[in-house]
Amino acid sequence: MKLLVINGPNLNLLGKREPEIYGSETLEDLEERLERWATSLDIELEATQTNHEGVIIDHIQRSDLDGIVLNAGGYTHTSRAIADAIAAVSTPVVEVHISNIRDREPWRAISVIADVCVSSIYGRGLTGYRDAMRHLVNRAAVPFETVRYGPDVDNVADVRVGGDALAVLVHGGFWRDEWTRDTMESLAVDLAQHDVTSVNVEYRRLGQGGGWPATPDDVLSALDHIPNLDLSHQRLTLIGHSAGGQLAMWASWRSSTPVNQVVAMSPVVDLERHARSRMFGAAEAQALIDQGAPNRISAGGVPTLLVHGEDDRAVPIGHSADLARSEGLELLTTSSGHFELLDPQEEHWPKVRALILGETST
Repeated sequence: MKLLVINGPNLNLLGKREPEIYGSETLEDLEERLERWATSLDIELEATQTNHEGVIIDHIQRSDLDGIVLNAGGYTHTSRAIADAIAAVSTPVVEVHISNIRDREPWRAISVIADVCVSSIYGRGLTGYRDAMRHLVNRAAVPFETVRYGPDVDNVADVRVGGDALAVLVHGGFWRDEWTRDTMESLAVDLAQHDVTSVNVEYRRLGQGGGWPATPDDVLSALDHIPNLDLSHQRLTLIGHSAGGQLAMWASWRSSTPVNQVVAMSPVVDLERHARSRMFGAAEAQALIDQGAPNRISAGGVPTLLVHGEDDRAVPIGHSADLARSEGLELLTTSSGHFELLDPQEEHWPKVRALILGETST
């Protein structure tokens, strides 16, 4: 697979220009990272930077590419010509921004290229480029259909058809708007390659109409919508990661669609505890509590497997360990951290996959 990363105007000043926003790493540092990520993803990668609109358009119009990662810089908000170029070619383009453009000046929140890109990734720092590359690899690996389960722009889910086992995936990200369902795609692709049908759910996040109860209501609506998808399945496993683990457990025993089991990976099951922690997501946890969210989440009697990394620095393993003790749930521990649980190559995933396929039970 051949990908091109295009960095637009002023990205040559990375490390110097507003490091409090864009970080201290330089363009050369980013390009070194890109090469490492390309190797791990088995990608043939080319990277370029230009301050000129026409040069960006010329690159987009190339016919020898399988995908493009584009940080158009300031042209994001003004260039209809770049948008027209993206719309005119069949090459999938992922829009990337280092900062959260939706959380800065109002004019930055407007992207004239977003509608013609296959995805927009923002606010994740330089790792957003890796996520964009991974998204292009995943979308090429297994075909999927994006379906709508509600009226909001974020009430969508990606369906990858496999066999009679069905997995519904709920992503995490501490309820923040910059984290989306692309984080669960590698798991969805792996499941499809092992004959499991998956529904990868998007929902409203904080800053985009989400919060409590809007966000859990979206997950519940997505579950309730499953029968309308006409998917042939004998068992349904609900899988959530991080904040998605909290949402999955909350929705599992409230849905009109029967959930056979839940896999909660690094779940945030104690909002009060996390709000006091001062860790990433603490402010969001407090905001949910202030909106009326329950401090603690219960499995509600649904068979639940908790999976947690012993080296998790984002959601300490105590969240899962305490819940496992209090409700008699199985806890699968790994030597990994938080985000490694999203990698199907990690040690925990074969057991989770076997559980989904019905080869083992909780």
